[in-house]
Amino acid sequence: MEEKRYRQVQNILKLKIQKGDYTVGDYLPSENDLCTTFSITRTTARKALDELTKDGFIERLQGKGSIVRERRQSLGLLNVKGFSEAVGNDVSTVFLQHPGPGSWDPGIQFRISENELKEPCIHFARLRCVGENPVMIEYNWMKSSSLDGFSALAFTDESFFKTLSQHYHIEIKGSEHELRAENADINTASLLKIPVGDPVLHISVKFYTSNGDFNIYSELYCNTKQYPIGNSYHL
Repeated sequence: MEEKRYRQVQNILKLKIQKGDYTVGDYLPSENDLCTTFSITRTTARKALDELTKDGFIERLQGKGSIVRERRQSLGLLNVKGFSEAVGNDVSTVFLQHPGPGSWDPGIQFRISENELKEPCIHFARLRCVGENPVMIEYNWMKSSSLDGFSALAFTDESFFKTLSQHYHIEIKGSEHELRAENADINTASLLKIPVGDPVLHISVKFYTSNGDFNIYSELYCNTKQYPIGNSYHL
């Protein structure tokens, strides 16, 4: 019973973070306050907060409390270093295709399950820039049944992952990726403003989420001449 109770408290607090009731930098109620609010023991309150810490939602600060943190997950994806650090004034995103009904592209490198292929697909494409320099083209596909109303949403802070979290309570749990060097075709070269045939890094990614049967498939094309490769990425 006690274990079930800490899970209940953990899920209530997680939902409040996902909905934006607690935002990055906010402090959660203290252990004592949680005990009073939920009629639980201090051990149960501490366990609920510990689990939120493990999931990357909060950080426990000695003598201060539990603060909501930016969920910058390390997904094993190698990409343009500087996007996550530079997200803000110097970064811009251009939709090449806004989210909407699409088709499962045969160019997706990872195997799509038969159950996913039976369902309608949502597709969108974006160009990511640092200053005036286009750095990355991203193409994304996912099944639509888990994302009711998604096509009409404005992305939270231009972040697809934050939008999934706040509106659908879906979290990214991990990924697989493949990397290959390719020569830029006419379309890629035009978007990245490089000569046709110049080398680009093509990264194929399959993201796994907290919704077990919902995966995200991404094909990324990166100009790495000016920007080195790092180990985190926020879609």
